[in-house]
Amino acid sequence: MNGVQGLLAASVISIQNSCFTYPACQNCFSRLILDSRRFSCLKCGCTGEAKDASYRYRLSLKIADTNDLFDITVFGSCLDPFFGVTAENLQRYIQDFNQLSGETNTESSARVLVQAVETCFIGKRFIFGV
Repeated sequence: MNGVQGLLAASVISIQNSCFTYPACQNCFSRLILDSRRFSCLKCGCTGEAKDASYRYRLSLKIADTNDLFDITVFGSCLDPFFGVTAENLQRYIQDFNQLSGETNTESSARVLVQAVETCFIGKRFIFGV
């Protein structure tokens, strides 16, 4: 975040997406383009091996204060305490779970994760730096 303009106390009404991590460029934090072996950043041109891609949190929420509704997105390591692990480790756990369980339909594990995140966030009040 470039600088907090103000603080907003608000409650989470809903989770707006089901993908909470994304492959992120280490230079500019933009989403990486991944193929089976390589990654590339369209913004800064960074490239590397797909296995070395780093991940960041991206949690899109609908929140409400006493007067208004807002759509916000929370990025990065400030979410580590809520998930209990870094985004990179969460992504690794999900991939390992899918491989070990022989899960070919990753939708079921994604649904469980979404339900857990909804339980932890929806209805809770937080102070957001905006």
